[in-house]
Amino acid sequence: MAAKLDLNRVAMPKQGPLLRVLNFQEVALGYTEEQAIAEANRCLQCPKRPCVDGCPVEVDIPEFIKEIQEGNLAEAAKILKAKNSLPAICGRVCPQETQCEVKCTLAKKGAPIAVGRLERYIADWELADIAKRRPQFIASKPSGKRVAVVGAGPAGLTAAADLAKLGHKVTIFEALHVAGGVLMYGIPEFRLPKAIVQAEVDYVKSLGVELVLNWVVGKTITIDELAKDSFQAVFLGTGAGLPMFLNIPGENLSGIYSANEFLTRVNLMKAYLFPEHLTPVNVGERVVVIGGGNVAMDSARCALRLGAQEVRVVYRRSRAELPARLEEVENAEEEGTIFQFLTNPKRFLGNDDGIVTGMECVEMELGEPDASGRPRPIPKPNSEFIINTDTVIVALGTTPNPLIPATTEGLETTKRGTVVADKETGLTSRPAVWAGGDLTTGSATVISAMGAGKRAAASIHTYLATQVA
Repeated sequence: MAAKLDLNRVAMPKQGPLLRVLNFQEVALGYTEEQAIAEANRCLQCPKRPCVDGCPVEVDIPEFIKEIQEGNLAEAAKILKAKNSLPAICGRVCPQETQCEVKCTLAKKGAPIAVGRLERYIADWELADIAKRRPQFIASKPSGKRVAVVGAGPAGLTAAADLAKLGHKVTIFEALHVAGGVLMYGIPEFRLPKAIVQAEVDYVKSLGVELVLNWVVGKTITIDELAKDSFQAVFLGTGAGLPMFLNIPGENLSGIYSANEFLTRVNLMKAYLFPEHLTPVNVGERVVVIGGGNVAMDSARCALRLGAQEVRVVYRRSRAELPARLEEVENAEEEGTIFQFLTNPKRFLGNDDGIVTGMECVEMELGEPDASGRPRPIPKPNSEFIINTDTVIVALGTTPNPLIPATTEGLETTKRGTVVADKETGLTSRPAVWAGGDLTTGSATVISAMGAGKRAAASIHTYLATQVA
């Protein structure tokens, strides 16, 4: 008789909410060997492999899961790394539930395979004994071609790794003092430990990629100067680091942060370790976070850990429209975050010292879908009310920094400031210049940026093959 199909996935162990809200250690603890094998054994090994179609970097998902089933963890790691140079990161922050997992055959009757959790398990297993277990890739014969990658975030690291494997000499130019981009400055330690990011960066470097830190392309050096410095191709992966604001009265009051500033202080500058690290963040007793995405959840959860007594997420639509991952919303609620839906700020209130003390809001109701496909929020007449607060964090999204477009002649941009690039290849309007990730799309996911870096690397490789050395 055939074995009964298990429709329930293996739960991920994690810190309890009462404990984890007191620390910045990783919340999700990862699978044990027994749990990973049990979850892997749920996989049906579908011949058509629908999950792969949902993966932006086309990881051979059934193949690496089969190796877990058979106990061949080194082979599973090798399969993962063939398509994904940053699996320990993706296993933690990639929204698998809307990509590979939603395509899983099991999802038709129950819970899909926990692809991300298994990816994390294999990546962590490999990192635990890196010298012995890391699959060693033999790069293609050196091409003699040089590629400049601007930005050491997910898109840049992925493009650099793929190009290095193909035999090209790659140099990454990074504006910050550490590599990783949003992985370092934007995502909290309790969701993505920085040691994991650094280990993945070290892997990319081990492929022969040169990393140059503290170089602001567009200021320290221009795209034109890179081209003159014998780089045959340039990939732009500088992300979207400029915060968006509400542009309402009182937004310049003290105590109002952009999520970018707040999270950069907490994560990159390690304010959570103050005074060991000398970057304080003043968080009052009552914190309001404006927005509903993963960045809003990260901001709220950081504020709780920094001592806020009440953290309230204000979102202008309903719970059903929240763009954040369900897992992050649930974690935030378990930790004590209050959600106030169908609410929109109108103005900020402050005291005589210029410090924020409150936020005037208006109640909203949902109308017909707007351009995003979500119901349009409409203000209710005469429904204004006040929320008292000591600290406000505005988490409404980001746009690209205009420095590179402003210093690069012939580089076309949109009205939103994003760089125009072909969706399939990443090629821009500027010859021999490619772009990908948030720089071209606006704020999006880590895995979508990685997919863009991967496609651009393939296009650059094809281009370089036609160039005389």
